[in-house]
This record gives sequence, structure tokens and C-alpha cells, in this order.
Amino acid sequence: QVQLTESGGGLVQPGGSLRLSCAASGSIAAIYDMGWYRQRPGKQRELVATETSFGRQKYADSVKDRFSILRDNVKNMVYLEMNSLKTEDTAVYYCRGDGDGRGRDFGSWGQGTQVTVSS
Repeated sequence: QVQLTESGGGLVQPGGSLRLSCAASGSIAAIYDMGWYRQRPGKQRELVATETSFGRQKYADSVKDRFSILRDNVKNMVYLEMNSLKTEDTAVYYCRGDGDGRGRDFGSWGQGTQVTVSS
């Protein structure tokens, strides 16, 4: 079983910055894809940014040039640097990891961390 634990959410003013962290733990042989999704009020969960184990990144158009994803494959961690935050970035942010749980594939979500952008 693989667990993902996020941290770093909070309240920030428009134009501000925030850094989210996610740590994966448990029976892990390899994490193929790791990244961030968010669910804004009244909306479906959507992709924010992901990175494969080979370093290929994907970003939502709405966050390109403002957000950066960073993986630490040694520590099984992923970070999301969020700059120039807008009120529409307010959401619960979820970490997601897909990989090999030592002979059994896994796909796990974190519990989510609230990010509120407001003046």
C-alpha cells in the first residue's frame, strides 16, 4: 500500500506564492508518474501538473509560466511551486502517484490540501 501526504497549503493574497509538498511512502519499487491535481469549488478535479520518472512534464494551460513541478525521485517527493497566484487558483490540491508497488501496480491520491487565494 502506498500513501501520499501533502503539505504546504494555506491562505495567500493574489500575486503571492506558495509551495506544496507531497511525500510518498509505503511499498514502492518505482513511481512512474507523479503530480498535482486540483478541485475548484463546483468543478471537477483537473490536472495541474505532472512529471514522469523520465522528466517529461505536463501543465494545464491555466498555470503554465506560473507553476513549476519538481520531483525528487530519491526521496519519492514532488513539489509544486505556485507563483503569481490568482483567485481562480483557489482549490483543494491533490497529489497523485502511479507506479510499481513491488509487484503490484498502484495509483494513489493524497488527502488534499486547501489553497485559498484571497485579499
